Amino acid sequence: MEQYLEECAKVFLEEQGKLFDEPVVFDVEEAKEFLEDCFAQVFENIGEVREYLEEEGMDVSELSDEELEDELEVFKLDNGMYFVVEA
Repeated sequence: MEQYLEECAKVFLEEQGKLFDEPVVFDVEEAKEFLEDCFAQVFENIGEVREYLEEEGMDVSELSDEELEDELEVFKLDNGMYFVVEA
């Protein structure tokens, strides 16, 4: 997560409305702290996201990759990687 924290923070700052009704962070530094505090995880591809969510007890077997990308806690980075926020 550490090497992608800046990029994740920027994406989360822009897209936090996907997960929360009201903003929880107001700048990149707050976003970094939030992501560290909630132990956000970074994944190489959507398959790894699927495996992780299944391990965490979420039933995602019926979801397509596109539907999985739309899950509230899943965020996509510009480089094609993903991160998951457990809030």
